Amino acid sequence: MTSERSIAAAETTVANGHGETHSTASFQALMLGSIGVVYGDIGTSPLYAFREAVTAASVDGGVSQFAVLGVLSLILWALIVVVTLKYVIILLRADNNGEGGTLALMALAQRALGPGGGAIILLGIISGALFYGDAVITPALSVLSAIEGIKIVTASLDPYVVPLTLIVLFLLFAVQSRGTARVAAFFGPVMSVWFVILAVGAVPHIAEHPQVFLAFNPMLAVSFLLHHGVIGLITLGAVFLAVTGAEALYADLGHFGKRPIQTAWLGIVLPSLALNYLGQGALVIGDPKAIENPFFLMFPDWALVPMVILATVATVIASQAVITGAYSLTQQAIQLGLLPRFEIRHTSESHAGQIFIPRINRLLLIAVVLLVVLFRSSSALASAYGISVTGTMVVTAMMGFVVIWKVWKWPAAAAAALIAPFLLIDLTFLAANLLKVFEGGWVPLLLGGVVMLLMYTWRRGSKLLYEKTHKQEIPLPDLVAILEKKPPLRVPGTAVFLTSNPHFAPTALMHSLKHYKVLHEKNVILSIESAPTPRVDLGERVRMEEVSPNFSRVILRFGFMESPNVPKALAIARKLGWQFDIMSTSFFLSRRALKPAAHSGMPRWQDLLFIALSRSANDATDYYQIPTGRVVEVGTQVTI
Repeated sequence: MTSERSIAAAETTVANGHGETHSTASFQALMLGSIGVVYGDIGTSPLYAFREAVTAASVDGGVSQFAVLGVLSLILWALIVVVTLKYVIILLRADNNGEGGTLALMALAQRALGPGGGAIILLGIISGALFYGDAVITPALSVLSAIEGIKIVTASLDPYVVPLTLIVLFLLFAVQSRGTARVAAFFGPVMSVWFVILAVGAVPHIAEHPQVFLAFNPMLAVSFLLHHGVIGLITLGAVFLAVTGAEALYADLGHFGKRPIQTAWLGIVLPSLALNYLGQGALVIGDPKAIENPFFLMFPDWALVPMVILATVATVIASQAVITGAYSLTQQAIQLGLLPRFEIRHTSESHAGQIFIPRINRLLLIAVVLLVVLFRSSSALASAYGISVTGTMVVTAMMGFVVIWKVWKWPAAAAAALIAPFLLIDLTFLAANLLKVFEGGWVPLLLGGVVMLLMYTWRRGSKLLYEKTHKQEIPLPDLVAILEKKPPLRVPGTAVFLTSNPHFAPTALMHSLKHYKVLHEKNVILSIESAPTPRVDLGERVRMEEVSPNFSRVILRFGFMESPNVPKALAIARKLGWQFDIMSTSFFLSRRALKPAAHSGMPRWQDLLFIALSRSANDATDYYQIPTGRVVEVGTQVTI
């Protein structure tokens, strides 16, 4: 979720590893920004969560007061336990150099476990894959539920719900390439108005039926589940809709900081959501027929159209956050070696985090449109929601245990005692949502499964390719020694050879010697590393080592939330003694043409999939932002 960085950076004061702030003014700006972006998803849940949960609990067609209070109690305590305790109080402390999110947590846990962290990488792949399912369903469900409010104005507008939803979604995805800095400036104020109206609109109904406050008794939630059996579990799956978006609290830690996010939740968002759900419950107790759409029916007739417009804007904001989150996650996955290189466009000159990935944008739009056309209503689509989010929460809890145990240095028993209750709740929610697999829950599972397969195939194939090419490479010192004994013809200038292993002679160098029979005056073996941290300090960006008077080894390090810019990073090397001049430097890259081998470490279909992914990867020249006029590509053929 990157659009909010324009807000955060405007008053930038995120100072330490836990994202604390310095001045009051910047703190208020960051808190306002967090209301606009972090809470967009969970803030629009009242549009459908209570309705779906009570409908699930009322299988006999009647809406009883016991069912309403039971559902309210489940929603309120889900907000308190899952969001407040697990995320706001505990997980916001588990930062990776000030950054949050499942992949940041994965990198933190993997670093703590060392070589034995293979299972953590698998968990990271699962959570990352499931997030894409959330990124597809959130825009479809939230915008559709907002547009459905026009049916309350007049039933004759029902046929226009789906077309209007598609128009809003097309416009939303069309503006992504322009960047979101200007739009983000309005996120905070608009969502602040939204939360105020959520609370104010509920007060008159609560005053009429104050018994809804009984829902704060957790025994009502327990009693409801015990008395309803399987129906209670199904209802619990719908109740979970009220806490979708909780992962955003953690994902946006580095963008706003811990204290602004915590203060916004405890002071504004949680009270507003609680009041709104209580208001919807009071309305349905007074008029059971209002369960048709309790959110919009809370408001007087004159306010319906303005509320539909405001709800649409709020859901677009919620969708914007999850779409830009998909861009950010993709960038992290590329840097961590889980996906091939995609074209990444920077939409802001001053804020590196604001990016646009055309291919991801197109794929998300296609998937979202298909969902809207296939399900056609928010109630039908609600069944598809939840599995991806609950799966991510389960994975987060598991990785959180590792961080508390290994990074915070807690005893294993104490770490388990802290995380076990939350993991049990998450697993219960997951089980409840799995009951909806055949009603639409297969959608996020299918999407997540496809992404997991792609990530695993790319990671496995890349490892096999590296091992195979590594066997054929010559150690760099050995090649340098040979060249010193029998020096080839030298030409002026500097040659930079990109390679994944700086200790061996790059393929491009070997082919250049083989075909051109010449060597540049200065030769640099350049390797680019992805650090297990979100960002790398400029002082640690470049490492240089002289192999011989004519050969140097340079390693550039970038964090997994940074876009590699090779020329800019090499300019730092001037301070280390290298007189880098881009106009007298040629970059040599090897372009591999992959062919399936008779025997490899993967099935043939997976070999073909890896080769297809490799061909779809964005050109290394563009990805590393190297001027195309300074690049020489050398083709090689490799079997895998």
